[in-house]
Amino acid sequence: MDRRRAGVLLGVLLLLTFSSGVAVQQAANDGRALPGKDWPLVGGDWTSARYSTLDQINTTNVKTLGAAWNKRLGGSTRATPVVKNGLLVLPTGESVLAVNGKTGDTVWTWRSAKPGQGGVDGGPQRSFMESIAGETQPNVAGAAFGEGLVFVGLRDGQVVALREATGEMVWATPAGDLPRKKGESIAAAPTYADGIVMVGLANGDWALRGRVVAFDARSGKKLWTFFSVPSPGEPGHETWPKDNDSWSSGGAGVWLVGVVDPDLGLAYFQTGNAVPMYGGEIRKGDNLYTASVVALEIKTGKLRWHYQVVRHDLWDADIATPLLLYDAQQAGSRRKALAAMRADGYLFLFDRETGRPLSPIEDRKVTQDKFLNTAATQPFPVGAESLLPDCRYWKDKVPAPFVLDCSGFAPPTLNQHLVVAPGAPIPRVRITPMSYSPQTGYIYAQGVGHVGRARRVTEDPWFQDAGGPTVSLPEPVGIVAAMDPRTNKIAWKKEVPAATLGTSGPLTTAGGLMFRGSGDGRFEAFDAKNGDLLWEFQTGIRSARGPAATYLVDGEQYVAVAMGSDLWAFKRGGTIPQQAARVPQGPLASAGVPAEEIETATLMTVSFGGAVGRRYAIDEHAFNPARVRVKAGTRVMFVNNGRIRHTLAARDGSWNSGALPPAKSFYVQLNTPGTFLYHCTEHPWAIGQLTVEP
Repeated sequence: MDRRRAGVLLGVLLLLTFSSGVAVQQAANDGRALPGKDWPLVGGDWTSARYSTLDQINTTNVKTLGAAWNKRLGGSTRATPVVKNGLLVLPTGESVLAVNGKTGDTVWTWRSAKPGQGGVDGGPQRSFMESIAGETQPNVAGAAFGEGLVFVGLRDGQVVALREATGEMVWATPAGDLPRKKGESIAAAPTYADGIVMVGLANGDWALRGRVVAFDARSGKKLWTFFSVPSPGEPGHETWPKDNDSWSSGGAGVWLVGVVDPDLGLAYFQTGNAVPMYGGEIRKGDNLYTASVVALEIKTGKLRWHYQVVRHDLWDADIATPLLLYDAQQAGSRRKALAAMRADGYLFLFDRETGRPLSPIEDRKVTQDKFLNTAATQPFPVGAESLLPDCRYWKDKVPAPFVLDCSGFAPPTLNQHLVVAPGAPIPRVRITPMSYSPQTGYIYAQGVGHVGRARRVTEDPWFQDAGGPTVSLPEPVGIVAAMDPRTNKIAWKKEVPAATLGTSGPLTTAGGLMFRGSGDGRFEAFDAKNGDLLWEFQTGIRSARGPAATYLVDGEQYVAVAMGSDLWAFKRGGTIPQQAARVPQGPLASAGVPAEEIETATLMTVSFGGAVGRRYAIDEHAFNPARVRVKAGTRVMFVNNGRIRHTLAARDGSWNSGALPPAKSFYVQLNTPGTFLYHCTEHPWAIGQLTVEP
């Protein structure tokens, strides 16, 4: 039996044994089958399990893997390449690029433009709809194949369909309002299924309502819209205040790609945080359907079921990682399952037909703040382990005078300076997708564990900033882990410096491998069973961006990954050498802003202006900049630009400013290399860091 025929039989066997729980069809645009030769969606198939049946590259020969080609992109991207018949497509900063998956040669480039400008390289000029204003760049999260087209979302809220063969634009339709409202944007790859393109509108932080919008794949006609914050009279609206219209700016932006079970006729999306993020005083109630999984009928957009993982969100603690579908075994029977990971690293598992939890979920009491209208309890999976370190990990690492809140949801109390909590102010399992391997039965994910101050800077409810960093708290830690959904426990995990975690995320294969990109430029392959590192390659590009994809061209398996502004493809026997790492050397503590002047207070502006305009606030207790890097012998000036007295002192006792009134300055000359902390003696939570370099 030849190798190709054996591979086909193996693929069939895997599909029968480990299918995503839906019947395999032969239609060209069907995403039921686990991906093998092609990788047509950013998650591989409709389950977004990011698992490939290819096993040509495996645990026994992965050490022979080398770079086949690399290509400089027009801009940085965090997209997973999508691949069909050897054509690899991904959006970059200003264009959509199609390349030959075997050679890396450009096949076509579609460049975004404002009305009347741009088009396909070498082709006719095509403009967007004149009624749409604003930037028209593609998002950097990915594309989708379907109907001989490539679907891409734009940052101005449009969905664009391009011809697969040529890149010529076929249609462009806005997912948002006409005329467009500021902040309407598409941040995720579209989802294609059964002639319908579905995409989320990521406008929540701009004081708008998030939504999922469906289009006819061939014509671009808008078919339905689901608003993730319900209007008056709709189910769920009762979870918003009756005495104001906060629901109309309630957020719940849809930031991530959806998943599909066509046999159930359902598409699943996750919604973002409530808005204003920290302004809980103006939006009393649970605030549905923020921070939720929503199951929508593909044909109509009707809500079939939902589950809210954070009630009255004040932490941006929503589901910030794409969902995935898999088959669960319970009591000897197969269950269609859905996995959702909350931003604090807890895995919620549901029957995707009914929305019922597959394992018990309990309500736990959490710390209360009457002013912020905190929910009395929050849901937690019973007996589950978080991907991130729990409070016990941090207990002995938090220095005095800070107090550690272990409730899991320490509220961002106004002017509360000494309370800190794991994950505050924003939990850090975000953006990077999960992967599910039917070989191991594990779900693979990554995130950053950290401790921060649980506080709100200003009385302005629309100020979406929790203040600057607290440099004295423990260094954050990056986690790469495999979790067993049968037990909701960690099967294995790796701790890495948070600065090198990157945003790539896992890809698993039938070769027993788990691939991911590292933030220090390395592309890595692990044994999916136990987490052993089997192979690595230095691309030289700091900050890994995109999750990888794998595909087959002329009988050869390739693995492709976007690393920063470069696209790399690997195969067995690849000959392109590793690159010199373009990563600053030395301890992480040497990070900082070169500065010779440090202020005792800082002016802050809201992260997202949106419909509420730009907001300003003074943080009296934050150094600006908080981390400073200078050369030995530098004379550094501290100036009190606040409104109260501050006494600045080195933690090692080597210098002290004395009481420093407003508008007064103090100088210190730093001669000894090293990293040093200083603080305000009256306000010990105000801490800065000085790194002195030789």
